[in-house]
Amino acid sequence: MKTVMVTGVGAIMGYGLLKSLRASAPDIVLLGTDIYNDAAGRAWCDVFEQAPLTSSAEYPAWLAQVVKTHQVDLLIPGIEQDLHWLSDHRELLEQIGCNAVLNCRALIDLSRDKWAMDQALAALDEPCRIPSYLSGSFESLTAALGLPFLLKPRRSYASKGLVWVESQSDFEPHAHLLGEVLMAQPIIGNAEQEYTVAVFGDGLGASFGSITLQRRLAADGSTAKAWVRQDATLDQTVARLCRHFKPVGPTNLQFRRAADGSWKLLEINPRISSTSSMRRAFGFNEAAMCLEFFLEHKQPAEPQIRPGFAVRYIEEHVVYDRDHF
Repeated sequence: MKTVMVTGVGAIMGYGLLKSLRASAPDIVLLGTDIYNDAAGRAWCDVFEQAPLTSSAEYPAWLAQVVKTHQVDLLIPGIEQDLHWLSDHRELLEQIGCNAVLNCRALIDLSRDKWAMDQALAALDEPCRIPSYLSGSFESLTAALGLPFLLKPRRSYASKGLVWVESQSDFEPHAHLLGEVLMAQPIIGNAEQEYTVAVFGDGLGASFGSITLQRRLAADGSTAKAWVRQDATLDQTVARLCRHFKPVGPTNLQFRRAADGSWKLLEINPRISSTSSMRRAFGFNEAAMCLEFFLEHKQPAEPQIRPGFAVRYIEEHVVYDRDHF
């Protein structure tokens, strides 16, 4: 019997992954971890371990002990912070015999800094690149980008920290952060033209399938509603990016469609995303593909995608006979 460890099970991505793993392989042991002892994902774990922060000095020894104690066969990071730490400590993972779902190091490193990704796209003369600036006055940026434009954190996720600039009074309080912290970009399309694409990369520049969702965001930046879509021009754009960046395993690419119909890349997340449970419902089961590719070393079959629409809502897990999990 195999044991699969998922980190960050209090987050949407973590507990969604647990549900998908359970549906895909009922006989595996699911070990969940989180920094909070009352993390929601405990409801879908067979075993739970409370974790220290990955940034803490005790995390390496804690991880080694948990992997040894529970004889973990596969580790899947469920939050971005864990992905980055694990990617930075691949040598440690090898030493403790921990097999982890990790994308290629180069793509993970690029994804941590949106300016670094911008420069990589510029070097490729990639049509999906959004023009970006690290410097400029309100006047020069307005001339280049029009109004309104965005100030976007170089290192963030889920649309956190965006500044919508419509006037000089919006710009000036943040101007000193332009460069090291923020970069300026034009606003592409509108919120109704946002798309998220999942691929499962083979590490050689191709993939074992993909699914495209047109989405509407919730206030926290996660996907609230999604529609399965297919567009040949977007497929071509994704294939071109895969040929260059050579993703390994679950990879999420986010786009907006511009007014002229072209596709513009918002970001690449080299991991399973919070919409994985929605994708599973439509036939793109990243959890099952991870088990096949990383654990069984098999080539995942091409997924059969179903059409449809999904909406995310809040529900409760209730326990009656005690006041804890």
